[in-house]
Amino acid sequence: MIPEMNVELANGVLAVTISRPGKMNAITNAMYSALADAVERANVDDDVRALLIQADGDTFTAGNDLSEFAAQAAGDGPQERHVFRFLRVLAEASVPVVAAVQGKAVGIGTTMLLHCDYVLLSEEALLMTPFVNLALVPEAASSYLLPRQIGHLRAFEMFALGEPVPADAAVAWGIANLLVPVAELRAEARRIAEKIATRPYGSLTATKRLMRDAERLTAQMDRESVIFVERLGSAEAKEAFLAFAQKRRPDFTKIPR
Repeated sequence: MIPEMNVELANGVLAVTISRPGKMNAITNAMYSALADAVERANVDDDVRALLIQADGDTFTAGNDLSEFAAQAAGDGPQERHVFRFLRVLAEASVPVVAAVQGKAVGIGTTMLLHCDYVLLSEEALLMTPFVNLALVPEAASSYLLPRQIGHLRAFEMFALGEPVPADAAVAWGIANLLVPVAELRAEARRIAEKIATRPYGSLTATKRLMRDAERLTAQMDRESVIFVERLGSAEAKEAFLAFAQKRRPDFTKIPR
């Protein structure tokens, strides 16, 4: 396990904590590998009856580490992008998944919640999906799941504008279950996860399989990933990441349609 990820099993709950607060918990390729390993363990370890995903610091996650995105856009990315493995095992997970979110949840920080079974938000949490702002496309099958969950108009607004969705709106729209004061978030998430862990596991997993079409989700992820990689090499993406590095607003209007 790497220092940016902490994994602890207690009372049937495997708690996975993203711990890179100095970088707003931006997720690197190595961190995605550790996340995927944790989900795979939760699916096969008989002592695990619920998975809890949480994060240290004031931010749940700033999303993908943009320096790695920029490197990939320049043709210098990792040979294997473990984000795809993480998303696939999360979509196929049989174990119930609980998420505790504080502060900003950017990009995959929001889209991974669509694969969780119970989501708690701190009262000041903000959900953001700025894929189009980076000249990319949604991932994690969110192009299918988010419109299905909150409707096309709201989902398009989240994707096209990339503006923050406050926690109370996220609960009202059905992206999350519960608002909790940030000081109580970890304890309440642990309480919910341990409560789920006491339920009959076979019944829970069978119910989850009936509720989620994992094959449909992974097929959508495959479609998204092909276009995502294409977009990373586009002129628009190069302008987006150059503007980010130069701390200026990108100008996409001069790039041909």
